[in-house]
Amino acid sequence: AMGLVKGEDKFAILSDIQGIEDALGDMDFKLAGTTKGVTAIQMDIKISGVNREIIKTALEKARVGRLYIMDKMLEVIAKPNSELSPYAPRLTRMQIPPEKIREVIGPGGKTIHKIVDETGCKIDIEDDGSLFIVTNDEEAAKKAKYYIESIIAEVEIGKTYLGTVKRIMDFGAFVEIIPGVLGTQGKEGLVHISQLAEERVNRVKDVVDIGDEILVKVTEIDKQGRINLSRKAVLKNTIKPGKD
Repeated sequence: AMGLVKGEDKFAILSDIQGIEDALGDMDFKLAGTTKGVTAIQMDIKISGVNREIIKTALEKARVGRLYIMDKMLEVIAKPNSELSPYAPRLTRMQIPPEKIREVIGPGGKTIHKIVDETGCKIDIEDDGSLFIVTNDEEAAKKAKYYIESIIAEVEIGKTYLGTVKRIMDFGAFVEIIPGVLGTQGKEGLVHISQLAEERVNRVKDVVDIGDEILVKVTEIDKQGRINLSRKAVLKNTIKPGKD
């Protein structure tokens, strides 16, 4: 902040003015910038105007003062920290489909309250699906993001998943391919007995049992949203070792 005291024929530019100099002086001229130049200015004057010489002198003195301050700053910290302080607030932004907002919030806000309780994060959701996670704990933000991504995850036809066998029937095995989190229902599909192996299978338990993790491929999602899976399709694409 540069100040000015002006007489009839002379003037004096003051650097880094204080309250009394601002109140009784003729100018308050604030400048901000870098080593390369000025980035912002703001001026208040109490006289009819200032001439070119006054402006030139003020700019030059401000440049000297600015560079001096920046040199002192560089002695303390030459560059910004590569990582945020563990106490600094972090904001993680996600974009979710608007039709999925209801799933993230849950009945009566039950699901989102569980995410907040589990992670300690603050979560805000806007009508267009913009979702903001605010916390000073990076791991908590990652955990909250994982929960949300799991809740809104969509099953993709043709994609291979590592799933867990949850139920076994005579006609096949039900495999959870997207786990449920915080009490929400996961997404599971049926591997028909004919799709369990390349060879004929007589009993489902001859191939898999409850709790087994198996690779399965999504082959179909019918009009009712039922997911059909195939283990056979994955086995066909597996490179088998050759014989000597």
